[in-house]
Amino acid sequence: MKPLMLDQLEKGVPGALGLKEPGSWIRVGLDTGGIAAGGHQVLHALRHTCSQSGRALPVWKTGSYGYAYLDPVVEVRTPELGTVLYGLVDEAIAPSIVEEHVGLGKLLQDRVVASRSVGDQLDGPTTAILVQDTSREGGDKTRFFESSLAEELFAHGHADTVQVVRALDMGVYHEGLVVQLLPSRVTYVNVLSRDIARIVAESVGKGEVLEDLLWTRPNPQVRVVLRNCGFIDPEDLEDALRRGAYLGLAKALRAGPVETIATVKESGLRGRGGAGFPTGVKWEFTRKTESDERYIICNADEGDPGAFMDRSVLEGDPHAVLEGLMIGGYAMGANRGFFYIRAEYPLAVKRVRMAIDQARARGLLGRNILGSGWDFDVIVRLGAGAFVCGEETALIASIEGRRGSPEPRPPYPSVKGLWGKPTCINNVETLAAVPWILERGAPAYAALGMEKSRGTKVFAVTGKVKNPQLVEVPMGTTVREIVYGICGGVQDDFELKGVQTGGPSGGIIPDKHLDTPITYESLQALGSIMGSGGMLVMDENDCMVDVTAFYLKFCVDESCGKCAPCRVGGYQMLQIVLKIARGRGSQEDIEQIRRICTAMQTASLCGLGQTAPNPILSALRYFEHEFRAYIEGGSAYARKRKKALAEGKNLREAS
Repeated sequence: MKPLMLDQLEKGVPGALGLKEPGSWIRVGLDTGGIAAGGHQVLHALRHTCSQSGRALPVWKTGSYGYAYLDPVVEVRTPELGTVLYGLVDEAIAPSIVEEHVGLGKLLQDRVVASRSVGDQLDGPTTAILVQDTSREGGDKTRFFESSLAEELFAHGHADTVQVVRALDMGVYHEGLVVQLLPSRVTYVNVLSRDIARIVAESVGKGEVLEDLLWTRPNPQVRVVLRNCGFIDPEDLEDALRRGAYLGLAKALRAGPVETIATVKESGLRGRGGAGFPTGVKWEFTRKTESDERYIICNADEGDPGAFMDRSVLEGDPHAVLEGLMIGGYAMGANRGFFYIRAEYPLAVKRVRMAIDQARARGLLGRNILGSGWDFDVIVRLGAGAFVCGEETALIASIEGRRGSPEPRPPYPSVKGLWGKPTCINNVETLAAVPWILERGAPAYAALGMEKSRGTKVFAVTGKVKNPQLVEVPMGTTVREIVYGICGGVQDDFELKGVQTGGPSGGIIPDKHLDTPITYESLQALGSIMGSGGMLVMDENDCMVDVTAFYLKFCVDESCGKCAPCRVGGYQMLQIVLKIARGRGSQEDIEQIRRICTAMQTASLCGLGQTAPNPILSALRYFEHEFRAYIEGGSAYARKRKKALAEGKNLREAS
């Protein structure tokens, strides 16, 4: 293909290339989670069934849908039913999706995942009704209401045209019986037996919406960073162009570097790697530093336990991150950029390299980009998995081929970075948001969020939660809304004890603070941090002494050992916590922990040592009684607790 020019991209390349979706298609989520769950086998089974049945039905691959607990996820589009998601699909039921859903217009039982995007108008005939009881009783009540709806449909003559299906997950929780009509997605909640006849007679029969049952809560998720994940084939540039890829770059090239930086500053975008430094200000610092050469680096060295935000974005929409890197490079006057990706992310590495090659082939990368006269190219560097290389100066040292350990600052990388040149480092999520801001304008992004924390934040919610998944919410959303409103609450309906944010550098937020709006400042006030976006849910059976020991051990193992406060302090603090966990601690140990924490926070060379005390300080702030119980109960108490854990008992029974 010929290289694209700026005016051609702006006029709409997708139309010129004939990239139009047909009426029916299937997509399979093939991120790392989807592949590990058997996504490739599902893709092959779907394509084989289409081929055998003679259906010219496109079956595409895509990135993560965010539903980590439902992998592999399959999305099906037909004119009769609209777009439907299936979860926990395997190669045994994959042929049924083609034969029954596409061929007969019939949904599969107990596999449908209702999208959180809901409608409020019945614009056409209802072809299917999804039903799920979201109360604790669950299953039996769902089947009862399914039967009641089927009987009522038969009585009104709709049995042959409307199907009733039990849903796997409606995306609505703690709202009693939930009913959703397809393809309109009108959703009713807290439905009682007496409402069944009304739904069939008025909604199905007359096309009227029952306002008293309508679910009116706004969708808490807003996709900015994840806007294309699950919508494009991440290995196909033309598919990305159809969704508007590189239009943000085009606007930046039209506006010029100074105006581009001003737009990013006005948007309020702050670094999503954890520090929260204003992105536009960092770009401006780098641009104003006198030099014959500048560099920009994408930090994709995601290393927090349980975190998979950056990996999912790189696997699902690599062109968005590449475009953000290019916009940043253009704004600050750089001609070369780097992706620093840990080698444990082979699929992300593969797709980023493919995106770079495809962009270069279409004139979006290399010399005279889009005919603008600007030259820019990108190199991929792999990290060996050292957590400390997420720190800017350690990352730079690793790219240069040196040992990955931090350097004193100042000078900051914006002044003296890679090979002594001004260098800007942004993480994956930050860069992925930049094209959206350039395309839609700074006010649109600033309208999301609150106060000094603007835009959206992606969280990987894991741990003792019913539906672990990837979520993207506006800043200011509460922790409770994420855990209970989006992820369904605590696993097995246990009581929530705390939510750990920010990975090994973050703190623990207790249940009494779940209604705190998530901002950089509010989390710091609670003794935690935003971090890169890990969110670990803990229930009443989790022991805070063990939790802090886990995070301390991680930080000790990952310390580069360059400075004594981190190297010695972290190890000594871990030994004290382990002593308490064995029931051999004393009150003096708690005071000693606090003294070591203060020394590490004050004197450590980099962020790893400075923030390693956060988990234990927040645990002592909210759960000191658990540490005291081990100290006062002695070794007998410790043995009793560990035995209860081994036997799967509730820890309250062992106390």
